[in-house]
Formats: sequence, C-alpha cells, structure tokens
Amino acid sequence: MTTSAAEITSNGLWKNNVALVQLLGLCPLLAVTSSTINGIGLGLATMITLILSNSLVSMIRNIVRPEVRLPVFVLIIASVVTIIELSMQAWFYDLYLVLGIFIPLIVTNCSIIARAEGFASRNTIALSALDGFMMGLGFLIVLTLLGLIREVVGSGTILANADLMFGPAAALLKITLNPEYGGFLVAILPPGAFFGLALLIVGKNLIESRIMAPVVPPSAEPVLTT
Repeated sequence: MTTSAAEITSNGLWKNNVALVQLLGLCPLLAVTSSTINGIGLGLATMITLILSNSLVSMIRNIVRPEVRLPVFVLIIASVVTIIELSMQAWFYDLYLVLGIFIPLIVTNCSIIARAEGFASRNTIALSALDGFMMGLGFLIVLTLLGLIREVVGSGTILANADLMFGPAAALLKITLNPEYGGFLVAILPPGAFFGLALLIVGKNLIESRIMAPVVPPSAEPVLTT
C-alpha cells in the first residue's frame, strides 16, 4: 500500500515524530541541545542525512540482496554522515567543535536506520526523500524547541552564539531577556534536557487530547411519554 504525501507529512511532523513519539535518537538530542543554535545545527545535519540516505537506499532497493541489506544501508548512512562532518569542518568549524562526537554518532541513530529499512527500501525515491525531509524536519523542530527552552531558562538568552552558524554578523541576533538574570544551571545540564523533553511530550499529549480530539455531540435527552 502506497503512503500518500499528506500521511508522510503528518507522520513526520506530528503523529510519528522521531523524538516525541518514537523516542529515538535521544542521545544527541539530550546531550547537545543546551542552546538553540546547537539544536538547529544537529537537527539540520540529521535532516540532511535522512534525506540523502533515504533517497540512496530507495535507488538501490531492487539491486541489493536481502542478506546484505542492513550492512549496505549502514555503509550508505556512514558515507553521508562523513560528507556532512567534513563539510562542517570546512565551513562551520566552531560549531563542529561544539557538537563534537555527536555528528559521527548520527550513523548509529536508530531513527535513520529505521527509516531506511522500514520505508525507503519499500518506496519510490520521491516518497523516500519526502519521508526523510519530514522526519528530519520534525526532529529539527523538537531539537530547536528543546534548545530554546533550555537556553532561556538556563541562561536567559535566545540565539546565543548564532555567529557559529551564520557568521560574525549574526552575533547581533543574540537576545538577552533580562541582564540581571543569573541563569538556572540545571537547565543547561543533562537533567535539564530530560525535564525539557518531558514538557514537550506533555504539551503534545495535551494538544492531542484537548484540541485535536473529535467533538462528541451531547446525547439527546430521553423524551418522557405518558
């Protein structure tokens, strides 16, 4: 059964979101989202990996023998991540130093392998690329929101170190909410990541239960007859 573009979009952004529903790729998500820029950087790297690996896996899905399918998929993902890592070293070196080991660890991200095996190996290149984009975009949004929450609570700033990604001129994008705020250290430490992710999951569940729940019309009152 072919999945429609609308279903792929809905699954990637909301219904089957990698971070909020599948709870995959949590190691880098929790480790590097101490700021908004860190979340954007890792989210973009993961999204590009998903798009390229899904497309390549779909291209060769009818050629690769089942016995070597998974090793080939991992090799493709590792090659894509290596290209991204080298590109970051060339153009975003300071950001690369901040993200560190978590860029190569994208290779072991369960969500990327799962999309290659569960979707790209069974669908066309166009649908596979769209699936990679939407799954990656959903992951990017969660990383950005989590980084934003932790940065605001932990440091009282927004878009600090934007120059790491967008160049020296982007330093002007930094917003300090309260110059007298000393920050809440726990928010930018690993425990803060768990609290932040929990808040996002709770928020998603509340939206689904209260706003997106179908409206049930009140039952008609029984008519008394004599």
